[in-house]
Amino acid sequence: MTTLQTEIKQGVPESLPGKVKYVPNNHRRVLLIFPKYSRSFGTFHYSYKLTGGRVRAFMPPQGLLLVASYLPKEWEVRLIDENANPATDADYRWADVVITSGMHIQRPQINQINAIAHRHGKLTVVGGPSVSGCPEYYPEFDILRMGELGDADEKLIELLDRSCDRPTQQIRLETQERLPLNEFPTPAYHHINLNQYLLGSVQFSSGCPFNCEFCDIPALYGHNPRLKTPEQILAELDAMLESGNPGLVYFVDDNFIGNRRAVMDFLPKLIEWQKERGYPLQFACEATLNIAQSPKLLELMREAYFTTVFCGIETPETDALHAISKDQNLSMPILDAVKALNTYGMEVVSGIIIGFDTDTGETGDRILDFIRASNISVLTINLLYALPKTALWARLEKEGRLWLDEDETRESNVKFLMPYEQVVEMWRRVITTAYSPDFLYERYQYQVNFTYANRIVPPNSPARVNWPNIKRHSL
Repeated sequence: MTTLQTEIKQGVPESLPGKVKYVPNNHRRVLLIFPKYSRSFGTFHYSYKLTGGRVRAFMPPQGLLLVASYLPKEWEVRLIDENANPATDADYRWADVVITSGMHIQRPQINQINAIAHRHGKLTVVGGPSVSGCPEYYPEFDILRMGELGDADEKLIELLDRSCDRPTQQIRLETQERLPLNEFPTPAYHHINLNQYLLGSVQFSSGCPFNCEFCDIPALYGHNPRLKTPEQILAELDAMLESGNPGLVYFVDDNFIGNRRAVMDFLPKLIEWQKERGYPLQFACEATLNIAQSPKLLELMREAYFTTVFCGIETPETDALHAISKDQNLSMPILDAVKALNTYGMEVVSGIIIGFDTDTGETGDRILDFIRASNISVLTINLLYALPKTALWARLEKEGRLWLDEDETRESNVKFLMPYEQVVEMWRRVITTAYSPDFLYERYQYQVNFTYANRIVPPNSPARVNWPNIKRHSL
């Protein structure tokens, strides 16, 4: 099959959000497959056996659950998360079309799904953040669906209704008019068993107002955070609980406090929801560290039972934060900000990056000193990697410092200013030291004494005191 390098526009309908949704004339069977993640620290796969076999995957595939809900109700939909259960040949034979989605890290698995589907003679579609950022990664797919939910999805539905035969050339559909978040349907949680997941997930907003050099969020989703209504989120939480209860739900927003006024309006409603239902859930979120400067916001989060905040601290070195345009981390001393969050019962999980241009031979020791002083237990310690559509990629490309060869033995595509081997060795030493048992247990003991003790004590309600919960927490 040849690949069309420019977007196909001829024969593509012009439906737009806000108009009457297209009503299909033909019955279709749609197989949605979320690809398996490669084994990594970030998915906590090594801990699943501690749950007695209950947990089989990290978080639900939020994007495909949304697609399942958006597709015409007249069509049959089967959703498979291969992190929990693999798709079978029978699933592929059943389908008229196979749709998949994922992130760059899932690229090999995404392309494998395409190959299997094509062996079965099925039309294939790929959407999601990876193809939106790098359509060139997926030359063999029949249809590339790029951008957020919007007019491209209406066009896709009409194309599938017309025919599920494979085209002779690749078709590219890119959203020009996004569906407002407050018009998003509730994700189709009935397609999954939420009890199989380590965490639940929900999206309140999309976009981030900041410009961190290494981040592709502004390019993909914009600077001005767009929002769902509080009522939408509460309805999603209710729908989620009908499919199971993992115990903790993560707000997957790019920055939970991107619009503080909206969050301040939402939290009292979430608190009321928790009280009416007996506090069935804990919550976690991702936010910039300057959240620590809003005590009223932190108090509301504490009462809503937020227990964890992921902060992209990246580095304790001031020069590095300036260089990567992350000055929001410097609005107050980082250690003071971490302790402020701990005071409200929220454990900080931190992202750390090694390999910045400002790094020196002493950077590893400074990071370890910071870990010791902050008592942050869980840290994702990564090598700097340049993503397409970021300011970092553009700068390094101009400087001739991108390693573009496909080399699976190389840990980063960045040509560091320090010798590559020295940076990798520093990275490995920091990880090994940070996760040595004695050092790790010391930090957790701090959390027990000075963070967990500051959390609210939720009621012993039926939503909390029940056999599934007792069994879950006794493992």
